[in-house]
Formats: sequence, C-alpha cells, structure tokens
Amino acid sequence: MDTIASLFSFITTPVSWVIVQFHKVYGAVFGPDTGWAWGLSIVSLVILIRICLIPLFVKQIKATRAMQTLQPEMKKIQERYKNDRQRQSEEMMKLYKETGTNPLSSCLPILAQSPFFFALYHVLNSIASNDTVGVINERLLESAQKAHIFGAPLAAKFTDSAEKVAALDSSLTDVRVVTAIMIVLMSLSQFYTQRQLMTKNVDTTVKTPFMQQQKMLMYVFPIIFAVFGINFPVGVLVYWLTTNVWTMGQQMYIIHNNPTPGSKAQAAYLERLSKHVAHHGKTRNRRERAIVKAIVAKGRDRNEYERKFINGLNKAGLAAQSDGTVIKSEATAAAQAEDGTPTTGTTPKRQQPKRQTKSQRQTGTAKAAGEPTSLTKSDEPRSDTKSAAAAQKGDAKPAGSTRSKAQSGQRKGPQRPKSPSKK
Repeated sequence: MDTIASLFSFITTPVSWVIVQFHKVYGAVFGPDTGWAWGLSIVSLVILIRICLIPLFVKQIKATRAMQTLQPEMKKIQERYKNDRQRQSEEMMKLYKETGTNPLSSCLPILAQSPFFFALYHVLNSIASNDTVGVINERLLESAQKAHIFGAPLAAKFTDSAEKVAALDSSLTDVRVVTAIMIVLMSLSQFYTQRQLMTKNVDTTVKTPFMQQQKMLMYVFPIIFAVFGINFPVGVLVYWLTTNVWTMGQQMYIIHNNPTPGSKAQAAYLERLSKHVAHHGKTRNRRERAIVKAIVAKGRDRNEYERKFINGLNKAGLAAQSDGTVIKSEATAAAQAEDGTPTTGTTPKRQQPKRQTKSQRQTGTAKAAGEPTSLTKSDEPRSDTKSAAAAQKGDAKPAGSTRSKAQSGQRKGPQRPKSPSKK
C-alpha cells in the first residue's frame, strides 16, 4: 500500500496544506492538539472534495441511467455476435457513439477521488512513522500524534502491535474497538447506499444483467471494506466513513427529487408532485416545470407512472402544457391525454339503464306498434255487442278475449266430434 500511496505523492502537499488550514480554524476552537481539531479537519477535507466532485456525480447519474436504457440493445448485440468478440466490441462502440454514452462516466467520481484518498493515507502513514510530509512540519507532526478520536490515535491501525500503539500514547484495545466500529459503520453505510439504489431507483420494467451486477456489488463492497479497513489508519477510516455518509445522503436527495424513470422512487415522487400541483394549481419552480415538460414530450412513450400523473391532473381539472406549466381546463370532461389514453374521471360514467319488468316491456312494445295499451271503462265494448259480432262472423271466441283459449283438459285447435258411446 505504501507503493500505491507514493504514486500519488504529487498531490500530498496540496492535501496536507488543506488539512493544516482547517486545523488552524478548528484548533482555535477545540485546541490544536485535540482529536476534534484534527478529525474535523479530515471531515472538512472530504466535504470540500465532494463539493468539487458534484458535477462529476451528475455525469455519473446520467451515464448510469443511459447504461440502464441501453442494456436491452447491448444484450441483443451480445446474443447476435456471441461467437465473434471483435464484431461484438465494434457494435458496442458504435452503439455508445450513436447514443453519446460513455461507460467510464459512471466511474468518474471514484477515479477523481482516489488520488486524494491515497494522498491522505500517505500523510497519516507518515505521521505514524514520525516523518514530516508536505507542509506538516515537526511541530504539527507532534500535535497530530497527540490527537486521539475516542481514545484511538489518528495514525493507529487495527493491525498495529501493542508497542507501536503504546508509543502513540494509547492502548491496543481502544484502537481495535474504535477501528472495528468504524469498519462496521462503513460497511453498513455502503450496503444501505447500494440497496437503496437497487430497490428504489432502478427501472423495474427492464430486467438486465446490469441489475444482477449491481446486486452482486451490494454484497461484495461491504466485504471489501471489512478486509481492507483493518489496514488503514484511524484518520483514513474517518475519511472513508465521511465519504460513505456523504454519498448516502447525496443519493437520498437524488432519489427523492430526481428519480430514475420507471422506478418506485419515480412513482412516489410523481404522486407527491400531483398532490402539490393539484393543491396550488400550478408548478412551483423550474425543476417541477422541467419534469412536467419531459413527461408531456414523451407522448405515447410514457410509462405507467407518468400516464397516471397526467390523468391525475386531468381529473383535478388541470392540463399539462408542453412548456412544463399547468393551467386550469374547463373542458376536461372531454379531454384526453396526449398519448391517446382516455383520462380517468374526466368523462361522466355511462349510466346503465334500469331493468324493466315484463309488463313494462310489453307496454313499450305495444306503444311502438301503435296498439292501445289499456282500456278504460268507457272504451270497453259491451258484451252484447261483442256477442252479436261474434255470432255474425261465426267466431266462437268468448267475449272480452283477444284469442281463443283451450278449455281445461282440451287441446288447442278444432276438436273432433265425439262419437256416440257403444253400449
């Protein structure tokens, strides 16, 4: 590890200078020889570095999302040219060039941060070896060696011997307890960060090998931290733990405010945004307008959560515009989403007709045919009139009936005359 750290010695002087400047500030408050002064100087160094790396972090997010989008196409290329590695590589590079994607962009924050990490390791290792480094002179070296964090010297390691730890004015138990707790916290923070990314901020509609790789790293990285952490000084563990906590918080902010399309985090975000827009009747800031504008521009390519968001606005009497603004719409009853999906709640539900009784249906049929539906007493024909008419026509129908009815025990139709019974 000393060989690796020496490769980054060109940045040792700037890192040591930054630590010394922060130490002057915190030393005036907590005392120059305290662990708080030196520990907070390392934490401030991490924060300063991570603030400078925010643009690279944004590129990392965009590159990761672009790689997730390209996974289905990459899988097709791998299956099509699985026997031709050269052609497979050429097609992959062509795909990256056409989409403007750089696979190495997702590693930029780690690559940019590694020189500072190894430079800090080199500085702390020099302090443990009682060697001046960078702008840290003998006076600052003596002060740093006296600094303890919860009883453990900044330059002490988990694997140090009892004699070496005693030379730093501490005990082996204190050093191992503090380093063990820091290593566990580092592993847990790394695991939670990766798990949060996999469970909330991954497009669940696309199943790709990339997701399997991320899931594997979720369990591999904590083991790597545990194995290599015992060989790092306490000051480096402070640096590493602060970096993990910063990454976890930064990712939580991104997931909460700018989630990956198609992920569970996007569903929760759009639900919150829909409630806020419906309450205020408009988008409140530039970020909300940018998200609404992107959703409207997708048209038919919207995912399930985005369609639900647009339909929710229409249901509330609002309409999303192409510039990201939201206006009140008076004609939302007949409006539809731009992707052609009918909006839910904007049109009145179709009322099912009530079921009619048999007598009501017969009455309606009679009205359609123009037949009288009911007879009043004044309209009823008298029995003698009907009998006379029946006698003239030779009709055997009984009075007051419209069709002949068979008597009890007889069949319908003409009946044969009964033959006389033979005795």
